[in-house]
Amino acid sequence: MKLVFDLDGTICFRGKPLSGSMVQVLDTAVKKGHEIIFASARPIRDLLPVLPPHMQRYSMVGGNGAFVAIAGNIVSTIHFDQWIADTIISLITEYEADYLIDSQWDYAYSGSNEHPIRRNVDPEQRAKNIHLHELNEIVKVVILYSHHKDQLLEELHKLPIVTYIHGDEGIIDISPTGVDKWVGLQRIGVEPQQFIAFGNDANDVSMFKHAHRSICVGEHECLLQLATDQVSNIEDQVVEKIMKLLEEIH
Repeated sequence: MKLVFDLDGTICFRGKPLSGSMVQVLDTAVKKGHEIIFASARPIRDLLPVLPPHMQRYSMVGGNGAFVAIAGNIVSTIHFDQWIADTIISLITEYEADYLIDSQWDYAYSGSNEHPIRRNVDPEQRAKNIHLHELNEIVKVVILYSHHKDQLLEELHKLPIVTYIHGDEGIIDISPTGVDKWVGLQRIGVEPQQFIAFGNDANDVSMFKHAHRSICVGEHECLLQLATDQVSNIEDQVVEKIMKLLEEIH
């Protein structure tokens, strides 16, 4: 069985790498013959540092479906059409927004160094933080803060893009239209009802809709409407849930 895991808030917490107990239970799944796939809002660049070296070649979906990596190599990306990218940049400037914007590898970051998301961005300095206008293709945009958030959102909703609002932080996550985690999973050969999904946020809805079983970590209302199972977002309980699941599907 294919087991698809979101990362932040699902199997890794507070931006830290996978714990020893989480690595152990995932290794147990692989030993039992299951395939592990990671599906995250993070770009591949920022997904790798939270994984142990032997898991960095597993199949991955990053950027909520905009990136796909197989055997450690990014094999495809989906980026914004140029006019849409230009419009988003204009709105960011007009509404004085702080941002994290990703190209295929490098990025532009304008937020505070104290922002919680900053510690998750390129911690191993694999890429370059370059000026916004130096990015060649824009794959993903995260609006960290704006004094004019409501007006900015209103303008963004006029564009053919996908937006997610993350939790209490109010972060706006923007991807090209037609991009979500399920689209990314299909690009690495995952078929409907042939996988089990773990997730905790709105960007996991698309894969929950097509999963054979789906486990909501925490209390996200939309996910709970689709989930077949639920577990608290306490790491020890997530590990225990995975172990029980392995016993059931064995």
